[in-house]
Amino acid sequence: MKHILYTTLLLSLFVSCKKEVKAPETIKKTGLITQNAMVVSARVEASKIGNDILKKGGNAFDAMAATELALAVAYPYAGNLGGGGFMVYRKANGETGAIDYREKAPMAATKNMYLDEDGNVIPEKSTLGAMAVGVPGTVAGVFEVHKKLGSLPIEDILNPVIALAKKGVLVTEKQEKRIAHYQPLFKKANKDSILFDKAWKANDTIKHPNLAETLERILEHGKDGFYKGETAKTLANFVQENGGIITEEDLASYEAQWRTPISFSYDDLKIISMSPPSSGGVCLAQIMKMIEPFHIDEFGHNSEKTIQVITEAERRAYADRSFYLGDPDFVEIPIETLINEAYLGGRMDNFSFEKATSSKDVAHGNIAIIESDETTHYSIVDQFGNAISATTTLNGAYGSKLYCSELGFFLNNEMDDFSSKPGEPNMFGLIGAEANSIVPQKRMLSSMTPTIVEKNGELFMSVGTPGGATIITSVLQTILNVHEFNMTMQEAVNAPRFHHQWLPDEINMEPNSFDKTIIQNLEKLGYSINEKDSPVIGKVDGILVLDDKTLEGGADYRGDDTAVGF
Repeated sequence: MKHILYTTLLLSLFVSCKKEVKAPETIKKTGLITQNAMVVSARVEASKIGNDILKKGGNAFDAMAATELALAVAYPYAGNLGGGGFMVYRKANGETGAIDYREKAPMAATKNMYLDEDGNVIPEKSTLGAMAVGVPGTVAGVFEVHKKLGSLPIEDILNPVIALAKKGVLVTEKQEKRIAHYQPLFKKANKDSILFDKAWKANDTIKHPNLAETLERILEHGKDGFYKGETAKTLANFVQENGGIITEEDLASYEAQWRTPISFSYDDLKIISMSPPSSGGVCLAQIMKMIEPFHIDEFGHNSEKTIQVITEAERRAYADRSFYLGDPDFVEIPIETLINEAYLGGRMDNFSFEKATSSKDVAHGNIAIIESDETTHYSIVDQFGNAISATTTLNGAYGSKLYCSELGFFLNNEMDDFSSKPGEPNMFGLIGAEANSIVPQKRMLSSMTPTIVEKNGELFMSVGTPGGATIITSVLQTILNVHEFNMTMQEAVNAPRFHHQWLPDEINMEPNSFDKTIIQNLEKLGYSINEKDSPVIGKVDGILVLDDKTLEGGADYRGDDTAVGF
């Protein structure tokens, strides 16, 4: 917004000199606008359940619990009981906080558990089947949020979710394609046939009776209905029978952790995002502070110079990510230094508009202290002024592809988010280091970036996305699209996105979405452009508070995402 006064003066001068010429009207595309409250998530069924909770008088935290669990039913691709996630919140009084319900390594995990006798990574061992599974955190996270911040009885929250599981969920065209695509891996990971082996077609209804029974035990016994008793015994036995190492003790000892979010300023915005073991907040802070001195609003949206500045900041932030970040309960992370303006200014010293920096010339910064495409995100703002931003995942699509039929859900493959071997890339091409090595009961590093934005001290935006390594950069571009380029929330979500993550040294771009001349110019400057491997970069869901205090939802067209509110 740095040039807004200049632009206004220029426009008024133009209009006064050219009164006889009528400029064509620009029609802005907006998402759903509501007066009071809104839920935006990956499936309409989950958004509706969350919205119904708000209509009943519940708050954003009640709706968080309902939406999270409804996604486990309606969106098994990433919604889950067998995974984990993060949530950032801002209460109506301005108080902020965050909760980490990320999965943990089992007690029997070892540093080299995915290496063969020659020290090489064993293919698929950390991504497919029971050895890939971390101890799930979702149910613990939901109950911890409800206990501390919720207002409705847990029955009001769980009963609609149980009813949805029994009634069933309509298969969408996108879901039909996803299920068919991953069925060969379902057969590879599971000994017996599973619910998702069937040739499901669009408009079929998938019912989840066993998941409904699991949810009923959770309703009856609370968190212990998952981490202890019948469900825990069934789950631990199932994992072990399939060659995994999770025990009943692992489940019984799991606790979600309250964390202090990462907060920083950018122009007149305050950004509140997730802290480690998510790399999201730190990386977002680093990138935004590195680009803040540049007038990207003047360069233009997705212009050559804007892409250069953002790419070079991303390159440097991801180099730091790989070296310094991990579970703060196990490693010392120099967060204050990493997001310090003087440090970040120095990181951009060798940037030039004349040519690309090579990633081989960019190591981690010198400090004297030593994810998945298939995640899902939802944003909620309630009628009381509370806001949450939550990202939850199984890691890969349908996680480890291992499905516990008796309990009715897929299990995660989050163990791949550790550094199986420092210096080797994980399934998203992210390079890991010692800070993220495997240790029993340690949480693995994540890219999840649930984020809340304030403007002039008031709630402005709740935003987040799935997308593995691209999560951070998708959230970044969505915020910039609104703030720097004056887009509506829906336009900001719809806009083409690009991504750079240090290694591999290439800019991923959504295909056929960027000016070919700009791509050619970037290539002449030494940038490698990859459109082939980037059909979708994130599926952003966000809510924007408009000037008149109404809410605009941005639901990503790249998925089945839907905004519902009142």
